[in-house]
Amino acid sequence: MSQEIITSINAALAKVSDPELHRPLPELGMVESVEFNSGTAEVTILLTISGCPMREKLQSDIAGALLEISEIKKVDLKFGVMNEVQRNNVKTLLRGGREKFIPFAQPDSLTRVIGVASGKGGVGKSSVTVNLAVAAAKQGLKVGILDADVYGHSVPRLMGILGQRPTAIDQTFIPVEAFGVKVVSMEMFKPERSDPVAYRGPMLHKVLEQLLSDAYWGDLDFLFLDLPPGTGDIAISLGQLLPASEILVVTTPQVAAAEVAERAGRIAHQLKQHIIGVVENMSDTECAKCGEKISIFGSGGGQEAAKRLSTLVGVEVPMIASIPFTPALREGGDGGLPIVISEPESPATLAFEGLIQKLMVRSKSLVGVRLGLA
Repeated sequence: MSQEIITSINAALAKVSDPELHRPLPELGMVESVEFNSGTAEVTILLTISGCPMREKLQSDIAGALLEISEIKKVDLKFGVMNEVQRNNVKTLLRGGREKFIPFAQPDSLTRVIGVASGKGGVGKSSVTVNLAVAAAKQGLKVGILDADVYGHSVPRLMGILGQRPTAIDQTFIPVEAFGVKVVSMEMFKPERSDPVAYRGPMLHKVLEQLLSDAYWGDLDFLFLDLPPGTGDIAISLGQLLPASEILVVTTPQVAAAEVAERAGRIAHQLKQHIIGVVENMSDTECAKCGEKISIFGSGGGQEAAKRLSTLVGVEVPMIASIPFTPALREGGDGGLPIVISEPESPATLAFEGLIQKLMVRSKSLVGVRLGLA
């Protein structure tokens, strides 16, 4: 009888996944021992690191799974820590037996890597990235954000995860998760948030490569990269490290801004990246009193940028989305609560959700791409 219950306990533990790695506990080698004595399930779980931030969540999930077994009246759960060999086994499992590599650069990757670019700062590129990612996660997609704006990183604040650091397993780390989106930012690795990042070109390339390869992203549908403004080292490195990546160009309705936005698309075209389209942020909004359209930041900038890029590329580059101006978008960024969460019925939220629907339709064929089915 006792052996049958132990079998049931092991079966229940196989249904519990690590909150960060999203793999079953036995598969990760985290179950060290299982015993059953007088109605008590005695289980020892090995954590990947001491001080694991998800320990309480893990404890709750395990207790909930085991107490569903009628014979178990009490759960005695103990935690240990993996040794170096066990941690190496976990890293090997996460990497599929391969050495360190960028998963999104592999021929069999089905993740759409989309760089969100702009010609200059101040156009709301990071706000667009964050709300776009969270809108995708709300629709059940697996999404990640890489804050590639090394000097001006702002994604942690916009996602409400200031001060949070990823769990590290030796040289592999687990992205911080918020609103169903996995996030990696340079800010998470600085001793102090206020510390400046003073890197030159070759170092920037190395940093981007490490953030892509050292993180355990898991299987993603979309990876959004919040790129720094302009046409500098990071934009070039993205084209080299992820040649299949695509680009969304963000601009404002001001026509003068379209000239600058064109440069971001021009460098993408030179690197042979596909330009998905132009997103016009801070577009016309309705007057709260009379309902008339107000063009606070001018008009026509998005269409002008799309027209210029279409001429450059030789095929139509559409203005794929227009995000209406609203103070709530800025307020949500300051408070760490994206507008697609705080105001799900707002015109801006509907615009982000509509953009995700367009991005979900692939313009390229999957013929010849390995699907990784077993």
